[in-house]
This record gives sequence, structure tokens and C-alpha cells, in this order.
Amino acid sequence: MKSLVRWSTTAALVGGTLMGTLVGGLQALALTPEQISQKLRAVPVFTIANNQGAPLVAQPPNGQKGNPVAGVFISQKDAAAFLENLKAKNPALAKDVRVVPVSLAEVYQLNQGAQGKPDKLDFAYVPTKQQVDSAVAILKQGGQQVSQFNGTPLFVARAGKEKGFLTIQEGNQSVIPMFFNKEDLQPLVDRFKQQKPDLAATVDIQVFPLEGVMEAMKKEKDPQLDKIVLIPPRETIEFVRSQQPQQGQQQRPQQGQQQRPAPQPQRR
Repeated sequence: MKSLVRWSTTAALVGGTLMGTLVGGLQALALTPEQISQKLRAVPVFTIANNQGAPLVAQPPNGQKGNPVAGVFISQKDAAAFLENLKAKNPALAKDVRVVPVSLAEVYQLNQGAQGKPDKLDFAYVPTKQQVDSAVAILKQGGQQVSQFNGTPLFVARAGKEKGFLTIQEGNQSVIPMFFNKEDLQPLVDRFKQQKPDLAATVDIQVFPLEGVMEAMKKEKDPQLDKIVLIPPRETIEFVRSQQPQQGQQQRPQQGQQQRPAPQPQRR
């Protein structure tokens, strides 16, 4: 899997361009909707919604065409800051809404189920400024002349002569962790460099848009896509635990932060 998404010189988001391969003599297939949902289910995101769960939406300006848009925040702190700003600007509206954690799978399913409908609700993912800035810096280090990152950044490490993605062991399977926060990826990189000093100089960090990764999962025929595991921000995991200490679905993201066998570069 040399690249999940190719970038133009302006870093605009384009479709996935993964190459179809053969596995065990059978042609690889794109992931099923249930497989995609399973990967997204362990990722909490945050919306602004009322007590009935209906999201706060932005309507197109008068006279302009377009669908209503609901914001989906990657960071609970960003969602809370948005709500505080709303309270100052429109207290009557703000008193009826709150920050609501939902699964990324739920947002994805709602979006897919509304495709083709004239009055469909669109969702706009809102990444943190810090992670967007990190994404832009990585692209610039790679020689791209960019000033912004279009999409929600996911960070992944590569190493080795062939620049294979680093994998970690999850049960009996090697998986490719993609992190919403670059800082959460760094301990994995540091541990790899410590345990594989001969490959330390080959390590680099790549960034891909969440939106492009989800689109690739739906359309592209590459068995590597099934190995991707999305790791939520550490602060999100801690917030959800503080609100729902018994919530079992947070165990998998937690494992992404625990000590594991040494990460390995993915061979191609």
C-alpha cells in the first residue's frame, strides 16, 4: 500500500488510488459497510444536539442552494468552546443544545443512508487547529507548497528501505494504526527507533485525510485497508471514560496506547 490518497500540488482531497491485489488466489474486495462501521465504531466524536439527539445544523444563506450541515468535532474541547461561543451570540438557541458524544460509525451510517436524497444532511468534520498545523508542516517537509490541509488529519508512521507502514500486533493480527493526534503516534515511533536502531533514520510520518481513508475503504480493492485501525485522541478516550466508566467499546482504543511487541514496518 504505497499511498492511500494522492495529493495535488494544492493538497486538495482526491479519491483513493490503491491498487487491487490478490490474496490467497482470490481478488481483494472493498470493505463491506459493516466492516467499515466496525472500524469507526470505537472512535468517539462530538456534535452539538438537543435533548432529543437532533443535531444543530447550519442552513445555506438565503437564496443559495445547498444542504444543511452539521458539525462533527474531533475534540470535545473544541465542541465545548463552540457551544460557549454560541451561548454568547445566541443564548436562546444555546440553552436547548449540548455537546453530545457519538460514534464515528453512527455519523458515517447516517451520511451513507442519506446519499441521493434531495434534503440530505451533510456532515462537516472539524479537526483541531493543532493537528491541521502538524499536517501542513508534514506536507511542507515532503516538498509540497501548501498553506492548508483539506480534511481531517490521520497520522501514520513508515520505516525501512521500502517505507512500509509501521504495524502493531493486535491479537493474532498485525494492524496499521492511524492516529488522530500526531503526539499520540510519537511514543510508537520512539519505541520503534529504540528497538530497531538500524532503521531509526528511515522513519518518517505521513498524513492522510480521514475522509479519503473512509472513501478508500468503501471503494478500493486493497487488503491492506482491512489492517487499518483508527486510534482516537488520548484526551477523547479519557473524557469518554470519565463520563461512562463502564463503556466497553473504549477498550480497543486504549490498547493502541499500551505496551506491545515492537512495531514493525509493513512489508509489501
